[in-house]
Amino acid sequence: IKNIGNVRARMAPSPTGHFHIGNARTALFNELFCQRYGGAFILRIDDTDRDRYSPEYETEIIDGLKWLGLEWGEEYRQSERQDIYQRYIQKLLDEKKAYFCFCSKDDLEAHRQYLMGRGEAPRYSGKCREFSEKQAAENIKQGQESVIRLKSSGAKVIFEDLIRGRIEYETASFGDIVIAKNVSSPLYNVASVIDDFEMKITHIVRGEDHIPNTPKQILMAKALGFSEKSRAQYIHLPLILGPNRAKLSSRHGAVSLLEYRQAGYLPEAMVNFLAFLGWNPGSNKEVLSRDDLIKEFSVKGLHKAGAVFNSQKLDWLNGFYIRQKSLAEITSMCLPYLVEKNILREKDDKQKYVICATGEEVDFEYLQTVVAAYRERLKKLSEIGELAGFFFADEILYEKELLIWKQMTSQDIIFSLTAAKDAIESIAENDFSKENLEKLLAPLAEKFGKDRGYLLWPLRVALTGQASSAGPFEVAAILGKEKAIKRLKTALNRVQV
Repeated sequence: IKNIGNVRARMAPSPTGHFHIGNARTALFNELFCQRYGGAFILRIDDTDRDRYSPEYETEIIDGLKWLGLEWGEEYRQSERQDIYQRYIQKLLDEKKAYFCFCSKDDLEAHRQYLMGRGEAPRYSGKCREFSEKQAAENIKQGQESVIRLKSSGAKVIFEDLIRGRIEYETASFGDIVIAKNVSSPLYNVASVIDDFEMKITHIVRGEDHIPNTPKQILMAKALGFSEKSRAQYIHLPLILGPNRAKLSSRHGAVSLLEYRQAGYLPEAMVNFLAFLGWNPGSNKEVLSRDDLIKEFSVKGLHKAGAVFNSQKLDWLNGFYIRQKSLAEITSMCLPYLVEKNILREKDDKQKYVICATGEEVDFEYLQTVVAAYRERLKKLSEIGELAGFFFADEILYEKELLIWKQMTSQDIIFSLTAAKDAIESIAENDFSKENLEKLLAPLAEKFGKDRGYLLWPLRVALTGQASSAGPFEVAAILGKEKAIKRLKTALNRVQV
C-alpha cells in the first residue's frame, strides 16, 4: 500500500435512491481503513443528477452513517462545486481533448444494433469528432441537443487493484465516452475524477461493480493532465450476494439500511455483521467491537469472491448485542415498539404507561420484568410486541385445539387446567412468585404419571395463547394471581363449550 502515512479515502453516495446495505458496507470499509491507518475519511455527496435527486435520500444517507457511528472529518456536495467542473471541462474542450456530439438517440441506437449484429461491443462511432468549432457553435446556436464526449486514444489501460491485482482494459471497446450534458453539467465519471484529484484521495474503496468505470476514469485523469503519481490506489470490494449466490435482492436484504434500524437491529450488531461481508480478520472470531475492527482491519483480509448475506447470522449477532445491554437499556429500547403497535400508551409525565386494552397503569419496573422474560429470545427489538403482547391483552385469542398436549381428551384438559387453577388459587397473594409457583406446580406436574407436559402445556397456552413462550411459572408470576386465574377460567370455558 502506497502513501500509507497520508491515507485519504472517501464515501461518495448518490442521493437518488435508498441507502442500502451495500452502500453501508462500502462506507464502513472506507472508514475502518482510514481509522486503521490514521487517515482522513471524507463524505462526498454526489448530487449532480438533479432530476433524480431527493433531499429525503440525502437525509437517509446522513442518518444511516450516523446510526452506524461512522465519523468523517470533511464533507462536500458536488452541486456546490459546479464552477470547478466547468473550468476543467472547458479546458478539455479548449485542448481538443473533448468535443460536442450532436448524434440523436435514434442514430446512436441504430449504430449500437449494427455493432451488436456484428458481434462487437457497442461503442460510439466517432461521427462528430471532426466537427469544427464553428460548426459545433452553429449547431448549439440553432438549439440542437448535444453532449460532450472525451476523445479516447484507444490505448490499453492497465491498473493495479489491491484485492485483484493487475487488471487490463482495451479502451477501444467503449470508444469516446460521454462526460457531460454541457459545460456546466458534468456526469459521474468526470466529476468523480476531478473531485478525487482536488481532494487528494489516495485510496478508492468501492464495490467491484465500479471496475468498468476505472479505465474510463484513468483516461479522464490523463486527459486532464493529472499525473500518474497523483492517481489513487483502487480497492474494489466483492459484491454482496443472496443465499442463492445471486445478486442481493430485496427478498434477501437489499433494502434501506434504516429499515433495519426500524426493525430493531442495533448499530453495533450491524457494524459487526457488515464488516464480515467480504472481510475476515484471519481468526475464528465472530464478534468484534468497533475498536477491535479498527485494530484488526487490513486489506489482506478482504476477499475476491462475493459475500453471502446471511440474515440468520445478523439475527444471531443482534441477539448477542441485545443481551450485552442492561435490562433497563433494553426495556427503554423496546418501549417505542409497544407504543407503535398500540399496546402501550405513554402518560404525559412519562413515569408510567397505560395498557391500551385495559386502561391499567404500569410502571417501568413492571415493564422490565416483561422484557426480562424475553431478553434471551429477542433477535430484534421489534419482536417484543409479538412475543410479549399477551401480557397486556384484555383477552387472548387462540384455537382451543392448541390446548391439547399429545393425545389429551377434552376431559384431560379440563382436569389439567382445573388442577393448575386450584393450585394457583391456594398461593397467598404475597407469596405469588415464580419460585413458589414452581415449587407447587412442578411436583404436581410429575404426579400426572405421563409427563410434565400434561399439566404445563395447557397452562402455558391458557396464560399466553402461544405454543412457544417464556416458562409458565415466570409468565404467571408476571401476570399476577388475579389475571392468571382469570385466563385459566377462560380456557376452561372454551374447552367446555
